[in-house]
Amino acid sequence: MPSDSPPLPRGPVLDWSSFERANAPGIHSVEKLAHTLFTTSGRAAIYQALLLLKLPAHSTVLVPTYHCPTMVAPVLLAQLTPAYFAIDTEGLPQLEAIDAKTVAATKAIIVAHYFGLPRSLAKVRQWCDQHGIALIEDCAHCYFGEAGEKPVGAWGDFATASLSKFFPVPEAGLVASARRPIEDLTLVSPAPKAQIKGWIDVLELATKYKRLAGLNRGLALLFGLKNARAPADPDASSSAASGSGSGSGENDMMRDCDMSRIQQKPLWASMTLKAVLPRGRVILQRQKNYAVYARLLAHVQGARPLFPLPSTSVAPYVFPLWVDDADRIYHALKAQSLPVFRWDRIWPGTPTDPADAGPRWSRHVLQLLCHQDLSEADVTRIATATLQLLADANAPVLPSSPQRLS
Repeated sequence: MPSDSPPLPRGPVLDWSSFERANAPGIHSVEKLAHTLFTTSGRAAIYQALLLLKLPAHSTVLVPTYHCPTMVAPVLLAQLTPAYFAIDTEGLPQLEAIDAKTVAATKAIIVAHYFGLPRSLAKVRQWCDQHGIALIEDCAHCYFGEAGEKPVGAWGDFATASLSKFFPVPEAGLVASARRPIEDLTLVSPAPKAQIKGWIDVLELATKYKRLAGLNRGLALLFGLKNARAPADPDASSSAASGSGSGSGENDMMRDCDMSRIQQKPLWASMTLKAVLPRGRVILQRQKNYAVYARLLAHVQGARPLFPLPSTSVAPYVFPLWVDDADRIYHALKAQSLPVFRWDRIWPGTPTDPADAGPRWSRHVLQLLCHQDLSEADVTRIATATLQLLADANAPVLPSSPQRLS
């Protein structure tokens, strides 16, 4: 990356344009389900959903083989036992491949809408009802959209979501349900110091990317003084990134998932911004950015879009790109500090099977960010860098820094 190229944010950033209104009618949001409870993160939401199910200790919970570790950690922390199911090329469970013994032991299943491109879960819902299995609909990538015949989140006994992937907030997750009331979980409020830090993190991240015209210089001076004593990257507080990490053992993964605040309420900063920021721009800009990727990366040797351009009833989280030579391309893009993720850090003991798309996606699918605070020029820059690397089969593989888990 040229030295004069500015860094690109890995997640939404507060900008004056965050307050702009745009018309995106008729697109459902998970938070519009009948029953809702806000948490500190998507992983905290999964944990709370498991508690709400009141499952016996050590009950089996099915998790997809294609996962972020933050989908597995809550299961273990809730004193439950994860088992794994294969996915098909649409990202849906291969229900017929789950053996009868596992089905009989299973009390819940977590099914994800990958990449912000929701699918109908009608067959999954029918299977769960047939076997008496609770369905947790993981909408971490899908805060908005229609999942076939129902709004996203409405298929599950509970749905879980992550606000920090869609809004410029320091944290926040959501447990929701269209069918089951959510009892009071007695979550505790963060300390005042943490509340103040939440607002500081939002402003510092915005200042880092020069998003608050008229305030950037003054805020930069203040944050410079603050960080002179304790240097910190405000991106570190964001939960937008997921993927490679520093260790592959279960203890390493559990530590990096950071489940320490699962019993707390989200910060005031998150709830305030969630309440006041319009939704239309979030949805429309993500659709536009996805379309730019789809146009630029449609016909290239060595890579292909995993899915075609989605309908206007979704708000994509990322653009999933299958890359044949994924290791080289991924590490080279990371070395250029471009916002790309890969779910290549899989929980120990996850099975592999040639008929399962999960292991192949973990290796070959790169997630190119398309959030609303990337412009068309930013997306073009990411796509162009990818095209250049694909064209240069002899480019060296460069190590990249570890990513934090969402």
